Amino acid sequence: MSAEPRLLYAQDDLPVFQNRMYDTEAEARACPRGDMRLVEDMATGLVRNAAFRQELVDYDAAYQNEQGLSPHFRAHMEDVAGLVEKVMGRERLIEVGCGKGTFLEMLTARGVEVTGFDPTYEGDSPLVRREYFRPGLGLGGGGLILRHVLEHIPDPVAFLQLLAEANDRRGLIYIEVPCLDWICDQRAWFDIFYEHVNYFRLSDFSRIFGRVLHADRAFGGQYLRVVADLSTLRAPRRDPADAVGFPADLTARLAEQTTSGTADDIVWGGASKGVIFALLRARAGHPVGRVIDINPAKQGRHLPATGLRVLSPDEGLRDAAPGATILVMNPNYLDEIRQMAGDTFTCVGVSA
Repeated sequence: MSAEPRLLYAQDDLPVFQNRMYDTEAEARACPRGDMRLVEDMATGLVRNAAFRQELVDYDAAYQNEQGLSPHFRAHMEDVAGLVEKVMGRERLIEVGCGKGTFLEMLTARGVEVTGFDPTYEGDSPLVRREYFRPGLGLGGGGLILRHVLEHIPDPVAFLQLLAEANDRRGLIYIEVPCLDWICDQRAWFDIFYEHVNYFRLSDFSRIFGRVLHADRAFGGQYLRVVADLSTLRAPRRDPADAVGFPADLTARLAEQTTSGTADDIVWGGASKGVIFALLRARAGHPVGRVIDINPAKQGRHLPATGLRVLSPDEGLRDAAPGATILVMNPNYLDEIRQMAGDTFTCVGVSA
């Protein structure tokens, strides 16, 4: 009998969707919620939310997670496109979970032959099929691309097995997911949320695949990038020498940020990090004053749980208190935001 999972972190009543936007404050405060019980599986060594309930999760058009509006993030995607082209080639690629198709369009602009699969796709590209990539379609690819999908899947290894079967158990797969080690090193408590069922380390993929062609960290260390051989997929086994080193003081910085924060504080970034940051600050008795995001699809709408209305940079800064602190949720965007905000405010990267 395998040992019980080791509890790493717990949090109650988190919004099920960080990136689902709401029309009213009341709707946002009444959003679906779930609990976080982050555990290390003692058989596989993988980290997951043991309290995750799949029936609560239903992605729809109100889900907004587009990051391509940021020049810094677009530069990251261009770098990934170059890596995919170099390692996986330019023929018969398949992007699983292509979202709004931004990355797929980058690849096609490079002359890469790629087909996207995503049942929630809203565009009109003939290159995207509004369905799941699965066995029985009779459409295999020279390589699969899986960007920021695997962390949302309750059983990631079984999902990879399904993709391998759909691709005749051949070819390469590019996987990009958030990096658990970065979260731990930065004490980024606001980077643990319900939508992400799984949290990966680079070493996990050496146990999931027998042959890894490329493995590194990107986007300031926040993301893992792996290219592996689908034919070598296997069930991972925990290595006791590689146990998860989870910090006991993960939320210590929350106390610091709360006691030093004021009601004038501005959160810049109305996505996952900003949602959790604003929520736990409010629970600690020190809510932030306002939230800014450059994504027009978020502006004028409300964040889950807190109900905060998302403002455009112009609206959010227009009557903000001079000298107010702008809490930049992702330090990768610090320089961009400083340029937009000017010298009137103090911009601080919360995990920098």
